[in-house]
Amino acid sequence: MNKLKTRWGITSNFQLAIIFVVFAINGSLSAKISSFFLDEMGITKDNTNLLLYYVILLVLVLPLYPFMLMFFGWLFGQSSFFTPFAKRMIRSMKMGFLLPKEKS
Repeated sequence: MNKLKTRWGITSNFQLAIIFVVFAINGSLSAKISSFFLDEMGITKDNTNLLLYYVILLVLVLPLYPFMLMFFGWLFGQSSFFTPFAKRMIRSMKMGFLLPKEKS
């Protein structure tokens, strides 16, 4: 745990626990929301090829995840950790056009 705390620049175990909770909530909720959208569009495991279903689910989850990560990070008081993390994730998905320009 100390290596992780050092790598992330975290000082306390409590802060580490909050970060783990935010990751857990965000992962579960983004998958639930994406599956809800699929259900609303009439795409279910029963009427769709299973591989296609999971590809579409992944396409919905990936853009949703970093934005929810910033929100839950802010909600739990850890925005200084999660905002740069999520921005790197957004840029790596080639969706940087959604972010404001960085000032040099």
